[in-house]
Amino acid sequence: MEVILLERISRLGQMGDTVKVKDGFARNFLLPKGKALRANEANKKKFEGQRSQLEARNLERKSEAQQIADKLDGKSFIIVRSAGETGQLYGSVSTRDIADLLTAEGFSVNRNQVELNQPIKTIGLTNVAIALHPEVESTVTLNIARSTEEAERQSRGETLTTAEAIYGEDINENARPDNFFDPATEEEVEG
Repeated sequence: MEVILLERISRLGQMGDTVKVKDGFARNFLLPKGKALRANEANKKKFEGQRSQLEARNLERKSEAQQIADKLDGKSFIIVRSAGETGQLYGSVSTRDIADLLTAEGFSVNRNQVELNQPIKTIGLTNVAIALHPEVESTVTLNIARSTEEAERQSRGETLTTAEAIYGEDINENARPDNFFDPATEEEVEG
């Protein structure tokens, strides 16, 4: 199906472009969301009549998004989650979690604006892109840790995926994994 784009859509085209898309994409997403019109003569005339209004509205939205992006870009946010000693999270951090965190911090962000290929499943520092507008993108850093103290240590550059890093150098000597399977220790127990 051929459609006329009413706004810029990434990997598809700019406002005013006539593009060919799959029927389902047009019927289920572009047309109901008001992002495109069917490409016929009546709609082409209608679009040309509204072009200046659409461009003005797009410019206004872009400037609002740019103001938010200037405040948001480069910020770091701490997310405290339960995780195992290897740094594997019990659960994951999804786009909804990130959007809720940013909204709680005073930024108006929907979960579909958070660009995350797959949920985050390990502790550490992660950069996440936020698409506030088709032409405006911002990047935030998520500091995912077991506690705020660990988040501060991670932000200084420490890696917290080993027992020594988590518990410090005063870890109990008997708790070290290599002591569990020491053959000399087993002979002493039997003798």
